[in-house]
Amino acid sequence: MDEYLKSLPEQARLKHKSFKKLVQKIKKRPPKNFDYVMNDIHNEVFNRIDCLACANCCKTTSPIVTEKDIERIAKFLRLRSIEFINQYLKKDTDGLWMMQQTPCVFLDADNYCLIYDVRPKACREYPHLDRKKNRQLFDLHLKNTTICPAVFEAFKVLEKST
Repeated sequence: MDEYLKSLPEQARLKHKSFKKLVQKIKKRPPKNFDYVMNDIHNEVFNRIDCLACANCCKTTSPIVTEKDIERIAKFLRLRSIEFINQYLKKDTDGLWMMQQTPCVFLDADNYCLIYDVRPKACREYPHLDRKKNRQLFDLHLKNTTICPAVFEAFKVLEKST
């Protein structure tokens, strides 16, 4: 998996043009039952890819953390919300809360999340391939092809099937 992750940004760069065309095509004219198609692709890809063998999302990106996330995680850590914010969060350019550092401080050496049961909503939903109204997220998915092997593989499957 390490070699695959090292080569992923370059592979995604090489496929970017064709993936971008695919995104434009799907946005213009999505296949029937597109959310179901994406859900099937999501399941197929995750039958082959183990997030615990990768954790590249946790190593390279910082999720948005909502107010509800803050309350839930702070309670779990036995901190007041303001203590959690001061210790772990910062605001991004849009004024949204995000983790202060990458890799995530809650990622352990075995790629397990130390706050898995209370992790932020963005982490629970990542990489968002199985969400409803999926085509609305395709610009985000395109960016995620450089980070997440599952998204890159999903695009390859989708490209073959459309």
